[in-house]
Amino acid sequence: MRFDLMAGTAAAPLAPITRAPVVLVFDSGLGGLTVLAEVRRARPDARVVYAADDAAFPYGGLAEPVVLSRVLTVMERLIALHTPDLVVIACNTMTTLVLPALRSRFSVPFVGTVPAIKPAAAATRSGLVSVLATPGTVRRDYTRELIETYASGCAVTLVGATGLASLAEAELSGLPVSSGEVLAEIAPCFVEMPAGRTDVVVLGCTHYPLLLAHYEAIAPWPVTWIDPAPAVARRMVQLLGNPVHDDEPPGPVQATFTSGARLTPALRMALADRGIADLAVEAMPLILQ
Repeated sequence: MRFDLMAGTAAAPLAPITRAPVVLVFDSGLGGLTVLAEVRRARPDARVVYAADDAAFPYGGLAEPVVLSRVLTVMERLIALHTPDLVVIACNTMTTLVLPALRSRFSVPFVGTVPAIKPAAAATRSGLVSVLATPGTVRRDYTRELIETYASGCAVTLVGATGLASLAEAELSGLPVSSGEVLAEIAPCFVEMPAGRTDVVVLGCTHYPLLLAHYEAIAPWPVTWIDPAPAVARRMVQLLGNPVHDDEPPGPVQATFTSGARLTPALRMALADRGIADLAVEAMPLILQ
């Protein structure tokens, strides 16, 4: 089963927009597709742009100052190109590190994605919760502060998956992904103690729900998987308001990549299946000093 979190942000609701809003969904790669689907479902009238900084993927392997500088630079270009009414940061690593700087630099409102510690603590019955995230999110003080604030009564296991996001991207690109590879990444989430065993796993990276079918098939026992995407979309609606006509199908999505090197035919087909047929490359190579 899946559970979603209440996403929070400091922004106030926007003034009413009489036209279809422009929403920019941003991630380092393809994990934000899980959030994109919920954004389109919640505001089918919106003109949605999906932006992937694939030239710098994955952010979790970069030093924090590099991520901060990179995101601010890329976002400046994207906002100038697309003039969004709202930006969704569909990445836990980016949110926990860069969101305050983005809100300080740009006037457009941002909705972030954070590890769903609070709803995990509310959902667990055994008191054993695991947070499956990137090593960067696991290390971040913000994650530990969430645990201290909302889950101090739980035994929380932090699992830094080093290759799971890349496996999700590989599968979308049409490459084979074995159950053994996935199991090696998620196995530490399953903790068994005399008093009970893990019953809730937080998916602390937006890439991870892309492999949910694998998790459910290979998990040693059933758990609740917490996906942040629905609540992120709800927060977007709180800021933008409801669509005037909510019975229309979602419109097509424009996608922008900063490299495009991984745009295989299989990936193009997978993106088209998700409503993304208009693909562009806004080349922005990652240059490390």
